[in-house]
Amino acid sequence: MNFQARVFASCRVRMLPQPWRLFSRAAEDMALQRIRKVLCVAEKNDAARGIADLLSNSRMRRNVTMVMTSVSGHLLAHDFKMPFRKWHSCNPLALFDAEIEKYCPENYMDIKRTLEREVQQCQALVIWTDCDREGENIGFEIIHVCKAVKPNLQVFRARFSEITLHAVRTACENLTQPDKKTSDAVDVRQELDLRIGAAFTRFQTLRLRKIFPDILADQLISYGSCQFPTLGFVVERFKAIQAFVPEAFYKIKVTHDHEDGSVVFNWKRNRLFNHTACLVLYQMCMEDPVATVVEVGSKPKSKWRPLPLDTVELEKLASRKLKINAKETMRIAEKLYTQGFISYPRTETNIFPKELNLSALVQQQTQDPNWGAFAQRILDQGGPTPRSGTKSDQAHPPIHPTKYTANLQGNEQRLYEFIVRHFLACCSQDAKGQETTVEIDIANERFIAQGLMILARNYLEVYPYEKWSDKVIPLYQKGSRFQPTTVEMVDGETSPPLLLTEADLIALMEKHGIGTDATHAEHIETIKTRMYVGLTADQRFLPGHLGMGLVEGYDSMGYEMSKPDLRAELEADLKLICEGKKDKSVVLQQQVQKYKQVFIEAVARANKLDQALAQYFGEATEIVEQEEVYPAMPLSVRKCPQCNNDMVLKTKKNGGFYLSCTGYPACKTAVWFPDFVLDVARDESVCAVCKPHPVHKLKFKFKRGSVPPMMPLEFVGCIGGCDEMLKELLDLKYLHRSSQPASSASQQANHLQVNNSFNRPSGESRQVRGTTNLAPGRLVSVNSTRTPRPAPSAAPDDGNNAVMCNCGNEALLLTVRKEGPNQGRQFYKCSANTCNFFLWADQQSEDRSNAAPRGSALPQPFAGRGPGGFQRPGGGRGPEFFGNNSSDAGGGTVCNCDQPAVTRTVQKDGPNKGRQFHTCSKPREQQCGFFQWADENVAPGPSGDVSLNHFGSSGYSRGVGSKAKRPNGPSSETTAKKPRTCSICHQPGHTRKTCPQNH
Repeated sequence: MNFQARVFASCRVRMLPQPWRLFSRAAEDMALQRIRKVLCVAEKNDAARGIADLLSNSRMRRNVTMVMTSVSGHLLAHDFKMPFRKWHSCNPLALFDAEIEKYCPENYMDIKRTLEREVQQCQALVIWTDCDREGENIGFEIIHVCKAVKPNLQVFRARFSEITLHAVRTACENLTQPDKKTSDAVDVRQELDLRIGAAFTRFQTLRLRKIFPDILADQLISYGSCQFPTLGFVVERFKAIQAFVPEAFYKIKVTHDHEDGSVVFNWKRNRLFNHTACLVLYQMCMEDPVATVVEVGSKPKSKWRPLPLDTVELEKLASRKLKINAKETMRIAEKLYTQGFISYPRTETNIFPKELNLSALVQQQTQDPNWGAFAQRILDQGGPTPRSGTKSDQAHPPIHPTKYTANLQGNEQRLYEFIVRHFLACCSQDAKGQETTVEIDIANERFIAQGLMILARNYLEVYPYEKWSDKVIPLYQKGSRFQPTTVEMVDGETSPPLLLTEADLIALMEKHGIGTDATHAEHIETIKTRMYVGLTADQRFLPGHLGMGLVEGYDSMGYEMSKPDLRAELEADLKLICEGKKDKSVVLQQQVQKYKQVFIEAVARANKLDQALAQYFGEATEIVEQEEVYPAMPLSVRKCPQCNNDMVLKTKKNGGFYLSCTGYPACKTAVWFPDFVLDVARDESVCAVCKPHPVHKLKFKFKRGSVPPMMPLEFVGCIGGCDEMLKELLDLKYLHRSSQPASSASQQANHLQVNNSFNRPSGESRQVRGTTNLAPGRLVSVNSTRTPRPAPSAAPDDGNNAVMCNCGNEALLLTVRKEGPNQGRQFYKCSANTCNFFLWADQQSEDRSNAAPRGSALPQPFAGRGPGGFQRPGGGRGPEFFGNNSSDAGGGTVCNCDQPAVTRTVQKDGPNKGRQFHTCSKPREQQCGFFQWADENVAPGPSGDVSLNHFGSSGYSRGVGSKAKRPNGPSSETTAKKPRTCSICHQPGHTRKTCPQNH
């Protein structure tokens, strides 16, 4: 079914949910009367259709409109948050602690939208998913989606084991509450499978691809905590066969021919492994080879009818008797169930409940030409009398037919017939026979022969999958003597065990608690598709070289990960969660720590894995550095102000450092450090002031001469905003309102402005308006309703508006070739690769259109960089459009060389033509890259309202580490430039070189 398909039924349903029975009759009626429309959600489309048909055709008494729809298995998926989903984003060890989210995959969004739309008109939700662990968890996923739209929605659970009128009606009349504990167990299993599987899979795959590139270059080498023990059973049996040493044995065999055939008398000693001893006994027998009958016995013999059918037996018997593998068996059984032909096929129960009407089920089968007469005989002889097993999951009855059909074909018909015949067989009687045992003596050596006479075949008449044959022997009298036809000494040798069949493997998985009845087939299929095992001509499992090497490698580490113990402990814990005896979080924490420790040990001894596989794949390639295989996971410095993900330190490709949000690309927040930062690392100390906690301090190493003399070249400080010296040095801008209402005077604090448009070169440009008050050290997104200044339309690029890099040269226009979201996008970079200049071509055109008109009085205090140090990688030191005519000195403005800047005017056509700017006075090839628009060198107005330059807006103002100070005087359209001040003591009249504090 496509995910949009839905089934609708409108009917009268009598609903008596269990919780309501605690109330008075009047309260119950009132609660029921408020529900006029109910959304019913099944797990699969076929089940929804079958249930809807039964509801719409039944005669139930209460007027309620029921809308039936379905999901398609799990609606939500578990996965790591970005960037942990990417294989090379972190060391696999980090996956044991990485954040996990539950989300709706894109291909299930239509189903999610259907639920959200339909539930809006409903007052109640009834979950009709399968009544097992997975079904309960899927039910809670549906509840989560629906309650997000309608929080006060009433939720109920329909419990059923078959899609029949009686079962559906009973479920409607006995609605219960969903079982959170059972769902929690599935959440724990899913999270552990994700963490363990992803960590070990990346560890194995990344390492072994490097070590055996010719063989495993494209191979996914997956790990699963059920998958590996399953592989371990196959390898263990194969190694047992390899290690088997045959041993010769000897025995004496006696035969006696008679008119109806030959009777074989077996030696009571069975066999001896000593040839001489057996030879001596044989010679004694041959001295007087006359047999004396010393014992004749006869007793009733029964062949027991089969137990009721559970999932594991269904998988094993279908594999042995029908030659249908477990995965296909369960697929067909699921289909038969949703069509209403059989009961729920995932059950651990082999005891029929007393309330199940077996006679009615047998009666349905009397019309069949093949087994109908046998079914009628069961009814005529007193009705069904099934054997009882010992297992019950308290949820579903054994697998049995629920409806007769003769319209099936192929394997569907074969499996349905098997289930019917098995059901009738277990409702019948044991086969009866009489067994005769004859014991003879020859030279004091005893020999035994057995015969069988079948008296009543009973269940065997309908169950052709088992054989029981007569074995005729003549009538012997006790004390009689006869001459044996032959007395011979025969030899043989012990034989190794056979390779495992699928039925053998399922039996081992069940015995050791690996997986559940619902997942055995899935784990077996996985080890086949991963090429860890193959199948012989007679459908037995044979391990491949990769499977052998992995198991031997891990076993040699001392952790027998191919053994079932670790997973069996988890399966036992999951049962305890379902029973409410263990807490979900406790089990999760214990299991994660257990597997994390195993992982650490495995990585430390990874060479054992290499050596084990080298036996099969040849010499291993040496790996020089561990980091080449497992990238280190950067530690969190602080939480991102935009999305609350971690922010971590990263290195730019062309050198330098920046603080990046791990939510990239969804979140493009970043803090770019200037080029004079030679090294930066996270310090373990945490700032006590900045929030949200923790904000880790950073350990900086600065370029000599780039920092004030009183500041050491190696410095530990906080970039949250509380460290004034670091804030000044890195230009982490915090603004103070110049005037505030008296009522908010106490709130005069640091206001840091941050916006995603300043973050990464590929980020889209957004308008930034106003400021927001915040506690010191916080980074926040800023919004206000102030109207932005109008921008002139961008002039077409006719080749005259050349883009200049930070070196003052014309930038080179290139196109992204690498596959990804930016493929085909054009960008500018330095043609000589001597500076860090970078600009997206489409961003340049946007920036031109957003440029402020010349002479605008609106203040621009953050020249050339995003607030709070959030800056683009180019360092923000060069203009985009340069003028070509010199003018006067720039009114006290100083360039990066500590020389008076000159003022020039843009001459080229474009939105900035005629606009003045300050730049370095030296010849272009010697310029320091300083640039500042003359009309932006103004102070904030009295209201404290500011407007921030966009990254591309007509050119970058003052670069990182720039020495020019921003004036703080009142704003005016004709405001004069404030006198130059010292960058150390902030007093006018001298520069930092002549500052008294610098001597």
